[in-house]
Formats: sequence, C-alpha cells, structure tokens
Amino acid sequence: MFLDYNFRNYNYRLFLYILLLNTLGVLVIRSATNQDMAVVGKQIMGIIVGFGIIIGLSLIDYHRILSMSFVIYGLCVVGLLAVLLFGVSRNNATRWIVLPGIGQIQPSEFVKIGLIVFFSWFFDKNQEKLNVFRTLLLAGGLYLILFFLIFRQPDLSTGLVTMVIFVCMLYTAGLSYRWIATALAVLIPSAALFIYLLQYNLVPFLKEYQVRRILAFVNKSSYAEANLQQDNSIMAIGSGMLHGKGLNNNTLASVKNGNFLSEEQTDFIFAVIGEELGFIGCSLVILMIALIVYECLMMAAKVRDLSGRLLCVGMASLIAFQSFSNIAVATGIFPNTGLPLPFISYGVSSLMSIDLGVGLIMNVGLQRKNSNYKEGYL
Repeated sequence: MFLDYNFRNYNYRLFLYILLLNTLGVLVIRSATNQDMAVVGKQIMGIIVGFGIIIGLSLIDYHRILSMSFVIYGLCVVGLLAVLLFGVSRNNATRWIVLPGIGQIQPSEFVKIGLIVFFSWFFDKNQEKLNVFRTLLLAGGLYLILFFLIFRQPDLSTGLVTMVIFVCMLYTAGLSYRWIATALAVLIPSAALFIYLLQYNLVPFLKEYQVRRILAFVNKSSYAEANLQQDNSIMAIGSGMLHGKGLNNNTLASVKNGNFLSEEQTDFIFAVIGEELGFIGCSLVILMIALIVYECLMMAAKVRDLSGRLLCVGMASLIAFQSFSNIAVATGIFPNTGLPLPFISYGVSSLMSIDLGVGLIMNVGLQRKNSNYKEGYL
C-alpha cells in the first residue's frame, strides 16, 4: 500500500508549478469576466477538487488503473455517444452533457486521459509485436473510433490533440522508422492535396466555419474577417508591452474592456495575460508550462516499465501541444481553434481531466524506485 512508498520521490515541484498556474488562472479569469465571482468561485472549487484528485490518485498504484483499461475505453465511448444522443448544443457544437447532481461536463476532455491510460496498457501489452501490421491496424482502429466520435460533435481541435497524443505514445512505444517514413511519404502530399481541395470546397466532412478558419490561416488577405478575433488578440498582447496594464485595469485603451475578444476567459485567456501582465507575465506562464512538461519527461526517463513511461509521455504531449495550440492561436501562428490553456483557462471539465492525468503520473514518479514493484514490471 501507499505506506510503503518512499515519499522522497514525490514530485513536489510539479505540484508547486500547477498550484502557481492555477492561482494565476483564477486572478486572470476574475479580470477577464469583470470580477464575476460566480465564475471565479466555480473555478476555485474545481481547483480544490482537482488537487484532491491529484493527491488521491498519486497514492494508488497506477498498474491497478491500467488493469481497468478496457473498462475506461468503454466509458470513453459511452460518454462520447451520450454527447451525440443527449448533448447540450452551444455555438453550433454539441460537446456537453448534463449529469444529475454534477452539472454540465465535456466528456471529450476526460477522453484525452482515457486514451492515454488505454494505449499505455495496449502498447505495453503488445510491445514485442508493435511493428506488426495487424497490431498497428488494431491500434489505429481503436483510436479512430474515439476520433470519429469527437469529430462528430464537431470538435476538430480536440480530435487533433488526441491525434498528437496517440502519435507521441506510438513513437515512444518503439514504432519502427520504416513505418514513420512510410507515413510521412503518404501524409505530406496528402496535406498538400487537402489544402488544394479546400479552396474548391471539395472536402465534404468539414463544416463551413472549419474550412474558412483553415483557409484564413493559409491565405489571410482573402479571409480577413475570419482572422478578426486573432488580430484583436495580437493587438491585446502587443499593447501590454513589457510589464502589462495590470490586472483588473479599467483603461479605455484596453482591448479586453472594449469587448474586442470573445471567450477571453477560455480560448483567448493568453491575450488577457499579455495585455494585463505584459511580456514578463507571458514568459513566466510559458516557462511554468515548460517546467511541467520537463518534469513529466524526466519521470518518463526514470520509470522502469513501458506503461509508466507512456503515461508520462502521453501527459507531456497533451500539456505541451494543447498549451502550444492555445498560445499559437492567440498569437496568430495557428488557425483559430477552441482549446483551453491547461491549468489556467476557465472550465472545470478541462481542469479536472488534466488533474486526473497528473495524479496518475505523480504515482509513476513516486513508484519508480519502489522495491515493491511487481516482478513483471521490473
């Protein structure tokens, strides 16, 4: 049991980095919502529950969680199907369900963690035959079921996050460079063909707004109106200069106060950070996220079994890519998407799902030198 753990191996640094980002998130959300204490209170409650989840899961042997991988995968499928059948619609998307006594949640956020858990178990179990076509076909099929259900909501941005997680974990599990070269040889010309077909509206599985966002990124001059939110975000970040205008500022020159940003407490929260905390605040946020990713990768490097390594790499890729995507959208590097900034953006589903994953990898770090490892994992 957990009494046998060596708590000198507990990753207190990771705990501290997350606490600092959560605290900053509350302060920025308070400013972004014009001091709406109902929203702030909900986020604080989510943080408290989230830290309870981290501490609780960090004391449970992650091998026990992995042993329930098929159940977790099934719950992911059921949750996504429930969204399609009974989901709540908002802004032309159906991504939420309402649970009695809990309220509105976004299952696709928890599916990211379920995907990491399931494929950590799957790739570990099939390590010796990973590069066999049959194994890769089965893995791809199991992943595409989840991707298709997320895409149907529609939620292409979350689908892309899960794709990056899957690919990073597959590479870490030992995918042959022969398969990587083959995939690149197919994907690179396919991407060029995809962009070409988009211009003539010949990609039927994308919504009109998704097409316009991608084309606006490729050809900004022809789709200037589609870049309005990102242009305003860049203006807000630039206006903060070095030190920013200060939290909760009421200046007339504020982009945030002029209602030029939409979803500033979630998708464009980095723009609020840039305007109010300046270049220094933005740099500190990026540094803190980089340190979290570094801690995940360091635990992956030190863990003794592949499943634990894959859990850490999966969480590192999730936090790194989703953070990069949110910041890249706010700064105009990526097409406009709807991804929250981990640990900072408002959203209890996003916050608690990330905390679930952090709790799991905290146990990986806690156990890496534990003498009570099962013989099969040594």
